[in-house]
Amino acid sequence: MKSTNILDIRKCPLCGKAYSAHPALSRQDNETLICPDCGTREALQSIGIKADEQEQIINTIHRHTESV
Repeated sequence: MKSTNILDIRKCPLCGKAYSAHPALSRQDNETLICPDCGTREALQSIGIKADEQEQIINTIHRHTESV
C-alpha cells in the first residue's frame, strides 16, 4: 500500500485554531468535530476543573507529547 504524507488541516469551530491531529467529538452536541485541546478542555470542564488549571494541564500535555 502506498503511503501519502498529506496532512488534513482543519479549523476548530470553538477556538478557531488550525489543527492536523485526530479531532475530538464535542460533548456539547456529540456531532461537532473540534481540536484535541478543546476536547480536553470540555472533558476537564465536565469534571469541574477551572479554566486556569485546564490550561496548565494542556500545557503539560504539549510539553510531554512534542516530537523530538
